[in-house]
Amino acid sequence: LDKETSGILIIAKTREYAQLFTSLFRLRKIHKTYLAITHGKINLKTNLLKDDLTTYENGKKFTQNATTYFKVIKKSENFTFVELNPITGRKHQLRKQLFNIGNPIVGDNKYFASKYNRGKKTKSNLFLHAYKIKFMINNVKYNFKANYNSEFFNFIKKNF
Repeated sequence: LDKETSGILIIAKTREYAQLFTSLFRLRKIHKTYLAITHGKINLKTNLLKDDLTTYENGKKFTQNATTYFKVIKKSENFTFVELNPITGRKHQLRKQLFNIGNPIVGDNKYFASKYNRGKKTKSNLFLHAYKIKFMINNVKYNFKANYNSEFFNFIKKNF
């Protein structure tokens, strides 16, 4: 998770489990669900975000494909509350993809559109929350959920 993202996090207690979780992530056997509040109304005719995201490391340019399914939960005049299910796991994937469609996440000071923030950084937390995670180990299904915090809840209550 990005340090600004709230929610559920997996921490392995042993090296064996760290390697297992690394493999499960690589094989896309860990399914993640995020909740986000974006600026503006998302009015896409599809429920799929598919991009080639560019990153720079040590002066080198890297481009990786990124795929995310999403569902609009609620819309208001100024915001959209969405559920996001990333298929790939790229650095800042959800933040970049929502920015790319013109709907940056509320409170995102790295990927923000000046038309919403008037070029100023916000004092608000990033409204991106790792809500659910599920996976299977030795034929046992694991499902975990973390409810969002009161600031997230109050923003939804006030704006939707």
